[in-house]
Amino acid sequence: MIHKGVNVEHRGDSRAPEFTPYEKFTHQDLKLRDELSIERTLLANERTLLAYLSFGISLLLAGATILHFADSWWFLCAGIACLPLGVLTNFLGVHRYRKMSKIIHAVRKARASASQPSGEIKTPIGN
Repeated sequence: MIHKGVNVEHRGDSRAPEFTPYEKFTHQDLKLRDELSIERTLLANERTLLAYLSFGISLLLAGATILHFADSWWFLCAGIACLPLGVLTNFLGVHRYRKMSKIIHAVRKARASASQPSGEIKTPIGN
């Protein structure tokens, strides 16, 4: 059975075949554009980390400034709320970066092993 240009064997049962985004590539089909797309994804991941860190540091600075100039209880509460949110944003950004970085490097490693004639692409997607 051919599904969107991908040869898929029917299992004989009513389950739909499982697809990964990388099934359509074989070692003959991978080209320079695929390697460049991995590089673009890596750079986008780094750019996203910088955005998280920038926002987290901005929250920390805003919280410290608000606390310094607070003259009412409302400003005091806002300043206190900004501090843990800034720290949480920084940790969340680093966690997301590491998670995506592992996936990107696994795809790159699978791409390198697929460039050998006997290699199959195995990705961590769905694990």
